Amino acid sequence: MREEDVVAAALSLAAADLVTAFGHVSARKDGGGFLITPPKPLGSLQSDEPLREVSLEEDELPEGVPGEAWVHWAIYNARPDVGGICRAQPPISTAVTSAGISIKPLHGQGAFLGRAVPVYDDARLIRGREAGEALAEDLGDAGGIIMRGNGAVTVGSSVGTAAARMWVLEVSAEFNRTAASGTPQVLNEEEFSYWESVSEEILERIWGYLKTGG
Repeated sequence: MREEDVVAAALSLAAADLVTAFGHVSARKDGGGFLITPPKPLGSLQSDEPLREVSLEEDELPEGVPGEAWVHWAIYNARPDVGGICRAQPPISTAVTSAGISIKPLHGQGAFLGRAVPVYDDARLIRGREAGEALAEDLGDAGGIIMRGNGAVTVGSSVGTAAARMWVLEVSAEFNRTAASGTPQVLNEEEFSYWESVSEEILERIWGYLKTGG
């Protein structure tokens, strides 16, 4: 894990208009724990921005860490496959979920989020361990989750692929919003399995695209 990748992911989310005044990005540390961005607008971060370190073994967050770091804490503890996490406010994803539209894979890259994006059905901020663990349970093995009325969280093997999944989530939400006026055709099992098998390769390509500003 490179600290500069955490900041690069944060800046890429800001450049893609996927965060507002809020949002945070983290990456699992070699040897345990994770590093997370400070509680400030992600677009304002500097390339050498000091990150905050959080232990996965402690029951309290250190000073200067955003309260919603419990989301990251719970997911890292529940998902050893996750190396990076992004918390953002993708506007279309948040809106369609609030309207009761399920985000399903209608295009190939939509498969990178699972067969349907799960929803954490509580619009309050997650600022405690219990709520963080409830969200991690609802996430399951999916690539992302919508927090009803409160944005989204995406995960990846690295912080870059987590950022790429956030971008894919918003694209997929737009597909679902547009297709809702017709008869949406979800990927079949063979199509879904194919796209799932190439997910890491394509997510890395998307990450490269985001890093360069699109």
